[in-house]
Amino acid sequence: MAAPGAWRTMREGKDVRAGNRRRTGRSGGRTTRLAVVQAEARGRSVVFQQGVMLSKHSTWGIGGPAMLFVEIFEPEDMVVALEESVQRDVPLFVLGRGSNCLFDDRGFEGIVALNNMSQYQDLGEGRFRVGSGRRFDHLGVKTSKEGWTGLEFAAGIPGTVGGAVYMNAGANQQQTSDVLVEVEYLDSQGKFHTLKKDQAKFGYRMSPFQEMPQPIVVTSAVFQLRKSDKSRARVMEYMDRRRQTQPLHEKSAGCVFRNPGEGHPPVGYLIEHLGMKGLVVGGASVSHVHGNFLISKDGCQCSDMLQLIEDIKSRIKEATGIDLEEEIHYVPPQGFHRQ
Repeated sequence: MAAPGAWRTMREGKDVRAGNRRRTGRSGGRTTRLAVVQAEARGRSVVFQQGVMLSKHSTWGIGGPAMLFVEIFEPEDMVVALEESVQRDVPLFVLGRGSNCLFDDRGFEGIVALNNMSQYQDLGEGRFRVGSGRRFDHLGVKTSKEGWTGLEFAAGIPGTVGGAVYMNAGANQQQTSDVLVEVEYLDSQGKFHTLKKDQAKFGYRMSPFQEMPQPIVVTSAVFQLRKSDKSRARVMEYMDRRRQTQPLHEKSAGCVFRNPGEGHPPVGYLIEHLGMKGLVVGGASVSHVHGNFLISKDGCQCSDMLQLIEDIKSRIKEATGIDLEEEIHYVPPQGFHRQ
């Protein structure tokens, strides 16, 4: 996952080379607006689509068209997407399940790369190498049912392995870094690196990737698990609890705000205590099931969700003095730009 999902690649100092590009797009025998771009670089060919609606790739169902959209199945494909973004001087946004981002209704004026790198390799002795695009909840269920403990908590977390590593996602007093061994990632110059967990510092919803001077994309991670005859029962318990306490059948993005930390109650409690469950702004509302889940109804716009988020933050600040931080990221049409 990119940090916090988007790259603005700069021409100065880049070491990637342009590939050959072929553009097509016809309708009824007439040449029309560009529909497909094929980029070739480093021996790989990747097809980009134009105008894909990002609402179809967001768990909130919100978002306008992407200038270019590409599905990534191998790490080398991500390099091609990066090179194309350099050629066009536009941002590159790496998308997982769309469960931690809010796209603008105007869309994204760059390249959106859908991470489908879902490789799964059993390295033996409880070690597993997993592609960053694999669903984190599915990984937690799979390993737990196979008798491995350490990732049971993942069964209740939407998103991908890459997103979980980048955010150091956690639940039930566990977090991703607890079982992490190493991470392979791609930097903004198109180079691959491996970071060992013992060489890095992780914290609550924090990873070293968030602090790097230039955005990166996690391509895979290695986890160390342990054999347990209780892992299957534990993951089933977590899944049952999730069904009872979260609005799984409504359009949400999981928990929107980070909990404020030790000495403070969880955000869901604060929202409920201040009477904001059911609060509505346009097509956006606070869940009646869990206060830290915001629901998107039909016709909900990005501006509705942004306003609801700001209203909640303002009310909690006024009542408690706490400055809430979002776990989700708003993605502006122009992307993010790091100096």
